Amino acid sequence: MRQIKSAWGWIPTLYFAQGLPYVAVMTISVVMYKNLGLSNTDIAIYTSWLYLPWVIKPIWSPLIEIFKTKRWWIVIMQLLIGASFSGIAFSLQAAGWVQLSLCIFWLMAFSSATHDIASDGFYMIGLNEYQQSWFSGIKNTFYRLAMLSGQGLFLLFVSWIDKINPGNPTTGWKYLFLMLALLFIILSTYHNFILPKEDSYQTKDKNIEKTLSSIIKEFMATFIVFFQKKNIKSTLIFLLTFRFAEAQLVKMASPFLLDLNEQGGMGLTVGDVGFIYGTIGIIALTIGGITGGMVIAAKGLKYWLWPMSMAITLPNLAYVFLAYNINADYLSINIAVAIEQFGYGFGFTGYMMYMIYSANGTHKTSHYAICTAFMALGMMIPGLFSGMMQEWLGYKNFFIWIMISCLPVYLGTSLISIDSDFGKKRE
Repeated sequence: MRQIKSAWGWIPTLYFAQGLPYVAVMTISVVMYKNLGLSNTDIAIYTSWLYLPWVIKPIWSPLIEIFKTKRWWIVIMQLLIGASFSGIAFSLQAAGWVQLSLCIFWLMAFSSATHDIASDGFYMIGLNEYQQSWFSGIKNTFYRLAMLSGQGLFLLFVSWIDKINPGNPTTGWKYLFLMLALLFIILSTYHNFILPKEDSYQTKDKNIEKTLSSIIKEFMATFIVFFQKKNIKSTLIFLLTFRFAEAQLVKMASPFLLDLNEQGGMGLTVGDVGFIYGTIGIIALTIGGITGGMVIAAKGLKYWLWPMSMAITLPNLAYVFLAYNINADYLSINIAVAIEQFGYGFGFTGYMMYMIYSANGTHKTSHYAICTAFMALGMMIPGLFSGMMQEWLGYKNFFIWIMISCLPVYLGTSLISIDSDFGKKRE
């Protein structure tokens, strides 16, 4: 692999590409279905089930290590993701568009989950421990930039198209997904040329010599070794609980901002939400993510884990404030979102580094995929009932419930142990 300087040529674009289909499936779909008239309960249930490919991806993750190269999988999956975006664009005006679009979102989710396995594995074999710590803030920032583009810039684009072509709410979404399809064709072509060759091992030659029995044996060994890791129960509790509050918040944040004051919401337009997340949200997220990576590289993950657990939870109080002040001015809304996004960027960096820590050893790529699967399960289950909770409690009490939901985060954090030097720069 090339040295750290060349990594700047592919880490930002690779993790931006990793984040885009995820934000499309998990966030853009929420706003789109809300804009097109679905209820909060239906939105939460439908879109939370879309997490399932990320939950079950360890089932096929060993195949990414056994067949072809991670580089090959990255390029091909980006092409499939582009095709999925195109399919969604043309599904919105079809009969049964909800069911059809959900099916294509499922295809995108499976392609995206496979892309995650390959790209995370490529990252881990290409960089040493210190470089992974240093770039953790960078890759997480570009991943979250993709997330915030979905929440921000892309929504502004939809709002702009709707103003030019009023009367048909599907037009803006159609052009957005066509634009994303083109973007992924470009990204796939770029990564086909820019990604370093995996010269350290010859996967193609090894595949020829493998028998079916050896493949099955290696496949099973991957899971056995993972669940035999030291303190695995504490690790799994941490992975499942760290995002318990956020999993519910993220499903209802956009509906809350979009719902009318009479419904307990902030009464913003799609364009307003896009502007907030696409400007102040991106700036706060970037600062939080980069800062998180830098402080871990300076003093290690163990030193910063508790502050990062606090950072990903306590800023949720900003939504409690907004729920009790639905007539708050535009500046106050921007400040509240900035506080929450900075905390998320800072705190999530620690979570990502802990997954790398947990995946160390043999079968690193597959074990990291297993970690992210438990992360996805920790997002899917709370997300499933978030819409029902909100409609039952109302927004005010729902966001108080979100603060109560922070307690499992602290429980999970208290159970794990980390080597004091992990993540530090080594002389």
